[in-house]
Amino acid sequence: MPDDVIFVVAALALLLLGGIFAAMDAALSTVSQARVEDLMKEHRAGAGRLATVLESRGTYVGLAVLLRVTCETASVAFIALALTDWLGVGWGLFAAILGMAVVLYVAVGVGPRTLGRQHAYTISLGSAIALQAIGLLLKPLTRLLILIGNALTPGKGFRNGPFATEVELREVVDLAEASGVVAADERRMIQSVFDLGDTNAREVMVPRPEMIWIEQDKMATQAMNLAVRSGHSRIPVIGENPDDIVGVVYLKDLVAGGVSASAQVHEVMRDAEFMPDSKPLDKVLADMQRTRNHMALLVDEYGGIAGLVTIEDVLEEIVGEITDEYDTDEVAPVEELDDGSIRVSARLPVEDLGELFDVDIDDDEVETVGGLLGLELGRVPLPGARVESHGLLLVAEGGPNRRGRQRIITVLVTRIEEPETDDTRPGRGDHHDSDIPGDGVAERDRGAEYSMSSRGRRSDRTATVRSTPSAARTERDHSPG
Repeated sequence: MPDDVIFVVAALALLLLGGIFAAMDAALSTVSQARVEDLMKEHRAGAGRLATVLESRGTYVGLAVLLRVTCETASVAFIALALTDWLGVGWGLFAAILGMAVVLYVAVGVGPRTLGRQHAYTISLGSAIALQAIGLLLKPLTRLLILIGNALTPGKGFRNGPFATEVELREVVDLAEASGVVAADERRMIQSVFDLGDTNAREVMVPRPEMIWIEQDKMATQAMNLAVRSGHSRIPVIGENPDDIVGVVYLKDLVAGGVSASAQVHEVMRDAEFMPDSKPLDKVLADMQRTRNHMALLVDEYGGIAGLVTIEDVLEEIVGEITDEYDTDEVAPVEELDDGSIRVSARLPVEDLGELFDVDIDDDEVETVGGLLGLELGRVPLPGARVESHGLLLVAEGGPNRRGRQRIITVLVTRIEEPETDDTRPGRGDHHDSDIPGDGVAERDRGAEYSMSSRGRRSDRTATVRSTPSAARTERDHSPG
């Protein structure tokens, strides 16, 4: 057989081997350690060897790359030897380089690697024993090459997985949803887990005006009646004022045997847990799991009580709205109306309002829609107040709370299609007094207070929309029960 034919046959064989090693490389870089552990539990053939390979994934991937590059280089050399005999040195080398670049890209670079990713577990299970055998034979060489490579390129080595950063993982989740592998609500929950660290407790807390509390010198029977009426299983206990939280009384302690009918609340209460209102939710959840406590009082930067947060509030950031028999009057964060306007909770973040209407609300002075309303008015807003801001008409809705004071519950938002002229359009702080029940200053002098009714929610929450939100919610559950 002529030497040229031998060179061509050898080159083709090396191309085949190079493609196999390329598929192994792609497969090993794709497989998941958790999935391999499941295969071991199923007693899948080769799963144990593959688990051993994954313990040194970087070494074996490097070995596959070394073998692939060796095969590619040798195949180019053999083709060059054959073509130089046929075409001469100049044209032979040119044809070898040009032709093999195309062949290697298709036969080794694209095709086998695609197959490796598509059939990652099948290829990895089948090639684990071969890689172990080759790795044992070439162990000294591979270690030497790895040492040389690390010396030339210092830094982090092989990344153990198909993604190395949070951004890459988020992109994978988005692609999985686009391809139908992950449902939209599943993608939202996965993304919400990453957002926990960027969300502080203040954004999801039950604010202080909506807290239900009881004085420490009240009778235990009174606390039990309050818990039954309100649906709260945990009630903060105050001393001299609402900023003086001295403990928390549990309904299960009140109904347990051994509690005297003449006992006072301070005799059966437990210690309260305090956290700064700026604490990230992931750390809040970790602390609650560690202490087995489902409720914490939040303290603002001035040392006062800002509100409280429960484990339910944290979990709702992940799974969405959780409602029970005590949440029948809760206002939906967003409700689309038939006329095109949108009714939102007064505590909806202004960023979420901007996303709903595709406008840029970059006011850093406020966090909620109710706060934006008060900022534009320049005073405490009352139900019926109307302002125009960022091309939107905001109308405050609400009514009296359980103390008889007016408060904002929802805000009706409508896009302004045809802006008014500069000399007639209300500016910052302008409002329509004809829509406000009574003089604003007089209302404040009579004790009108500004508060909101529902807990703040993120824009990616899925909420149950009710056709007519309650004018005022009188009770709220501070714990998941």
